[in-house]
Amino acid sequence: MKLGYSLCPNDTFIFYALTHGRVPAPAPIEEVLEDVETLNRWALEGRLELTKISYAAYGRVRDRYVALRAGGALGRGVGPLVVARSPRELAGARIAHPGRHTTAFLLLSMLLEGVPFEPVEMRYDRIMPAVAAGEADAGLIIHESRFTYPEHGLVRLADLGEWWEGETGLPLPLGAILARRDLGDRLIKDINAAVRASLEYAYAHPQEPLGYVRRYADELSDEVARAHIETYVNDFSLDVGGEGEAAVRELFARAEALGLLAAGRGSLFCC
Repeated sequence: MKLGYSLCPNDTFIFYALTHGRVPAPAPIEEVLEDVETLNRWALEGRLELTKISYAAYGRVRDRYVALRAGGALGRGVGPLVVARSPRELAGARIAHPGRHTTAFLLLSMLLEGVPFEPVEMRYDRIMPAVAAGEADAGLIIHESRFTYPEHGLVRLADLGEWWEGETGLPLPLGAILARRDLGDRLIKDINAAVRASLEYAYAHPQEPLGYVRRYADELSDEVARAHIETYVNDFSLDVGGEGEAAVRELFARAEALGLLAAGRGSLFCC
């Protein structure tokens, strides 16, 4: 089976043990590391048996995939940021964003409902340089960019996680690990257990995955990589829990009410 996940420290930390034989896998697993928006588009095609995905994109593939309870990214204080060179209004702004299928773009569309803006899609790691160079008026940033945007001379205009939490009182669902439903319930349950075991191994041996993390995050300082893991890997990564499930349902319900997602079918989570 092919397992797709991002190059970000939270994903490489979580999946290190599973992809390096430190915990048993229910079937042979081949890692595929890609940008999250690429993984989102691949999920629309059903390309990978197992994949990281933005929750916004999950809302479009629920008929084919189901989310694991383990391995995802939810939490408080984890939201995407809108940044610019100086304080400004977003109405009419040219806003660089990391992809139309990302949860970040869905949240921005909710926040700016009825407000005209020009979206400009680009890979997430190009957004801050583009804004700093004046190629966009503002940028919607994700991942480790929330820790490094001041280094690019940028200021924060909005924290979409703070907005979401203020609106709902719930943690923010960012990304999930999906299993293709045709794998069958038994195997999917075993995969979920293996993903949880992989994270538990990383927690028990926190120094061991760091070489793997650094391989794909070599431009990040150790401090930023560590902050990234501490921010995006949490109890919700071990199990989404009832509060996490409620947050996902609320995200989908609000997006469906605004016509940003079609109503989905099928169970949201496995096991």
